[in-house]
Amino acid sequence: MIDRIGKDFEFYQKALALRQQRQEILASNIANTDTPNYKARDIDFNATLREAMGEGGLPRLPDTSLTLTSARHIPASAHTSGPAQELYRVPSQPSLDGNTVEMDTERTQFADNTMRYQTDLQILNGRIKSLLAVIQQ
Repeated sequence: MIDRIGKDFEFYQKALALRQQRQEILASNIANTDTPNYKARDIDFNATLREAMGEGGLPRLPDTSLTLTSARHIPASAHTSGPAQELYRVPSQPSLDGNTVEMDTERTQFADNTMRYQTDLQILNGRIKSLLAVIQQ
């Protein structure tokens, strides 16, 4: 049972982290709307989340741990859950200075991602409240 709860929370943790990363990318696009030759970027949220959860997509590199040959060595390990692959947007109306940021698209995507982030937080909050109610009974 605990494993199932942990898996559920792991899903929301990764989803919220990806939403935050996407929000930063979209904010960067908006901030660079007047920068010559700036290319608007975004991530494919669904594909990246599936990859982060280990369901299809690109294969993950195996986790690595260092071999200790002395008692004074510090144990270390590396886990691969790197950042999402950023994609470039194709503009519908390219500008003369090479900038591909389209403010209408960016604002819409920013607002949509914000709404989904808040929804994910509300769902997670509801699950935590449900678990607390069950534990208290």
